[in-house]
Amino acid sequence: MKRTRLVAAAAASTITLTLALTACSSDTTDTGSEGTESEAAGEPEAADLTMWVAGGDTPDELREYLVETFEAENEGSTLTIEEQDWGDLVTKLTTALPDAENTPDVVELGNTQAPTFTNAGAFREISPELYEELGGDDLLPSFVEAGSVDGTVYALPYYFGSRYMFYRADIWSDAGLEVPTTLDEFGEAVKELRTDDMSGFALGGQDWRNGISWIFAHDGELAVKEGDEWVSTLSDENTIAGLEQWQDVYQGASNLPATDRDVAYWDFLNDTAEGGAPDAATIMAPGWARWSIGDLTENDEGEEVRDGMADADKFDIFALPGVDGGVAPVFAGGSNMAVSAQSQHPELAENLLRVIYSDEYQTMLAENGLGPANTEFTSVMETDKFGEVTVETAENSKLTPAAPGWAAVEGASVYEELFQKIAEGGDVAELAAEYDETITPMLNGQAG
Repeated sequence: MKRTRLVAAAAASTITLTLALTACSSDTTDTGSEGTESEAAGEPEAADLTMWVAGGDTPDELREYLVETFEAENEGSTLTIEEQDWGDLVTKLTTALPDAENTPDVVELGNTQAPTFTNAGAFREISPELYEELGGDDLLPSFVEAGSVDGTVYALPYYFGSRYMFYRADIWSDAGLEVPTTLDEFGEAVKELRTDDMSGFALGGQDWRNGISWIFAHDGELAVKEGDEWVSTLSDENTIAGLEQWQDVYQGASNLPATDRDVAYWDFLNDTAEGGAPDAATIMAPGWARWSIGDLTENDEGEEVRDGMADADKFDIFALPGVDGGVAPVFAGGSNMAVSAQSQHPELAENLLRVIYSDEYQTMLAENGLGPANTEFTSVMETDKFGEVTVETAENSKLTPAAPGWAAVEGASVYEELFQKIAEGGDVAELAAEYDETITPMLNGQAG
């Protein structure tokens, strides 16, 4: 399953997006109150509801549960779930959400995309009463913030995924290396493990989603809000310290080109087809990567599959350590869920949210390795070391800035460009100052 959080609106600017969604913004507050009155008056009229899910992250089992439960609880109504590719999700949302005749009623979108659409007025307000009913303060606070504007909630957390280190325990052991306890120790270890044929730590030069963990570990930020404006803070001394350490690790431990991004790192830990050494001793990836790592076995259908790192002497995991120990803050991937402001069936859409945020469905998310929106259910994941590290790293994770123009920044691949230049040996302080000037206006909805 593909779980990258890419935005493929190649030339998107937040100004364009905001104009496209202007029709939504005037309805948002009113529909919130109307929905409450309608529900108080009785059951909503039966209708056909459409839900968009992003990519293949939501398993078929969970989709079937949503359809069956929603239709059983809303007699005469139907639910159709349509899967949209992550690559063109922003473009499709920009086109569909303002169109009352064709808008999906409920949509999943990436947590880094949520701020742009919420600020543009694309979603229906989640009333305080409904928010409490769906989980309230038990919902992931950072994801709630990404879906809120001035304290009003429009997009709720759907699921989270945190990233950590997967490594060849046999190779580390043969080199006399133990699991590092600080970020410096990690850097030194993976540089020592590098050979001409094997990366000590496989990392593409443009891979900023992993790379920003070094910024967070040094207490740096990508951007902060000053008054009513967002300001890029790459030039902050803490951010620069993180970027310089990331540059040192990339140049000393990785054999991947500076132009690489979105690499299937999990393949690098497996022995080569000829049975030789793997392409990497260490990678950083979301928890689900375990199912693409391990020795080949035959499943019940006679297909060759990976054994999910069953050989603990050969494969293992650890959380990226912090500068002074503990667990480093890592970038949290995941999704938000919202009701379109133009939905013609808002009360039914809210009923679907009640199914999604029910105890049963939150448990199912956790059992399928998707961090549940409701933190009361994270303990369901902690049945093995993978679940334990997922929860541990998620508790220390951070998100990208909840700025209205963040989707435009991602869509223009600004961070890919910056990290490539750093990977190629560019002066970090000079690049930081240059890109602060580019990113700041984009964060505030101005052309970059």
